[in-house]
Amino acid sequence: MNKILPILIALTLLSCSRNDLAETKQAAPTETVKKQRPIALENGKFFKINDRDMLYGGADSLQHFDITDYDLKDGQFHYGIGRERFPALLAPAFSNVAEADLIWQDDDRFLLAYSGAEVKAYSVKDLTRHEVVNDELNGQPIMAVYCILADLGAIYSRQYGEKELTFGLSGYTYYDKEVWDGLDGFVLWDRETESLWWPLIGRAVSGALKGVSLLEMDKANWKDTNWKTVKSSYPNAKVLISGQDFERPKDWNRLVDVSPIIKDYKAKK
Repeated sequence: MNKILPILIALTLLSCSRNDLAETKQAAPTETVKKQRPIALENGKFFKINDRDMLYGGADSLQHFDITDYDLKDGQFHYGIGRERFPALLAPAFSNVAEADLIWQDDDRFLLAYSGAEVKAYSVKDLTRHEVVNDELNGQPIMAVYCILADLGAIYSRQYGEKELTFGLSGYTYYDKEVWDGLDGFVLWDRETESLWWPLIGRAVSGALKGVSLLEMDKANWKDTNWKTVKSSYPNAKVLISGQDFERPKDWNRLVDVSPIIKDYKAKK
């Protein structure tokens, strides 16, 4: 009996060790798999109408985008929820710093634009919802934009020569492994020509304005900052009011002749 006991103890310990090892292997953390975003190509967002390559733009067939001869790749588009789903503001309303200070915390992030005596502040929280705010600054058309997927925020001019463009969200994001570390970035469109624009490369990728650059404002006229800086350094700033929406327009002015824009753009290159 005395000789058998040590053998039994050893076998028990060996069995426990094997069980522990098996449990350890089963409990080993697995690599986190990124949630797959809806692939537009697989969901029927690309099609043809009268031999033109089209991209779904909404339930209304007049909202589809003509992407014939465009610069991107079908398989790298995600989503496709329709062009008017995000409330890209057309006539934004503002409050003052005193009223806004009741809402915002010092470390809340803002895009700030300033020209002459006018200063405008757009919270990144609000921009995450709107993604585009079409606005004016010191009499000049601008837009504040922010894409949460790429963490891209900037202030752009909307003035192209004598023409003013109005931007919105296409309902798509796009990625390229060689651009912005492969992160998705939103795809914009302009109402006047219905060209698509990809801000991660800073230019239009389809339509009449294909190849024309987005016009980022001079960095001397805007900054990515926080609420503490806004209220302490710019007490007269106009602050975008949260929760805005609007009835989407059924129609808008279209630019039939874009040659003045193209000519002005090439002259400035």
